[in-house]
Amino acid sequence: MIPVEAPNTLDTKTRILKAAEKLFGLRGFDATSLRDITAEAQVNLAAVNYHFQSKESLIDSIIERCMGPVNRRRIEMLEAAGPSPSVEQIVAAFLSPLLMMEVFSAGPFVGRVFSNPSLFVERVYKKHLIDVVERFSEAIGAALPDLPPEERFWRLQFMAGSMSHLLALSGVMPLMSGQPFDPAVVMPRLVTFLAAGMRAPIAVISTTRKED
Repeated sequence: MIPVEAPNTLDTKTRILKAAEKLFGLRGFDATSLRDITAEAQVNLAAVNYHFQSKESLIDSIIERCMGPVNRRRIEMLEAAGPSPSVEQIVAAFLSPLLMMEVFSAGPFVGRVFSNPSLFVERVYKKHLIDVVERFSEAIGAALPDLPPEERFWRLQFMAGSMSHLLALSGVMPLMSGQPFDPAVVMPRLVTFLAAGMRAPIAVISTTRKED
């Protein structure tokens, strides 16, 4: 049986997505029930089951809603930078779409996903990020040809970690810094910091261990 909200499908589905995104970001996935989401969205449980069938499907839909436009914009910015983009342009193309677009309002939710290993690997990296990461890794390799692939891998992880940190703590950053959190102000600082890290000398890794 189709739920009563079906005639207004887009509005109902969007309300459910936004309510779930908000509650998952605030409380986490395990602590948020479908009934919590229906109360926040002001819809009945049948509407959630009709549009998403399960909590897991709802999580996947929010991730797609957040990451799809971001990844498309990342590729657009990288291509717009030309055949030989600078390190700064590559870093900005990777970070800016997530921090500057409307999806930034989903920061707490994205931060939760990025900090949950199983969710991130299975639902974000394999489905939405692996091709994008390879594209950006190739771009960094072209911009910094002396940077070994293994070192490039780790520096890309550190860049993603900085991004995840900002997303996860975006709601409390004003309390910590005493200033409004404005992505347009944060971005130049973040790009400068991470570009310097990309160009930094390769760390000397010791392979010996001290005896106990």
